[in-house]
Amino acid sequence: MPTPPTPLTPATPDPTTAELLDWMREASRGTLVERMGIELLEVSVDRTVGRMPVAGNTQPYGLLHGGASAVLAETLGSIAAATHAGRNRIAVGIELSCTHHRAARDGQVIGTATPMHLGGSLATYEIVVVDDQDQRICTARLTCLLRDQPPGAG
Repeated sequence: MPTPPTPLTPATPDPTTAELLDWMREASRGTLVERMGIELLEVSVDRTVGRMPVAGNTQPYGLLHGGASAVLAETLGSIAAATHAGRNRIAVGIELSCTHHRAARDGQVIGTATPMHLGGSLATYEIVVVDDQDQRICTARLTCLLRDQPPGAG
């Protein structure tokens, strides 16, 4: 993974949204984020937004797989928590809870992560996933442990 020009390194103490998006797009190459087709639209501590296609992320009945919604939720919440964690720190997910409200069969879903708690050692985000008609399909909560970046990481 490339060294991020974000609050995670001393390179850019106050990165712009564009810098965060560029770094995350580069860092996501070859990862689950890329395989799921997740596209980051906005990155900040207070609001992180991403989009994912339903096609290719379905279960045998043709519905969006609940695990795909969970991947989207954990991705967005983790990115937001890492942004909150700051320079030379990392965010590690320790709990994810998802409630699936309705099915999505086609199009795209959009997830929005907003903070519920921003502390020095824990960050908790609510992630709401909606379909193309702005109908809520999933509500998730992610808690991340915030730690110092291990030596040699990044």
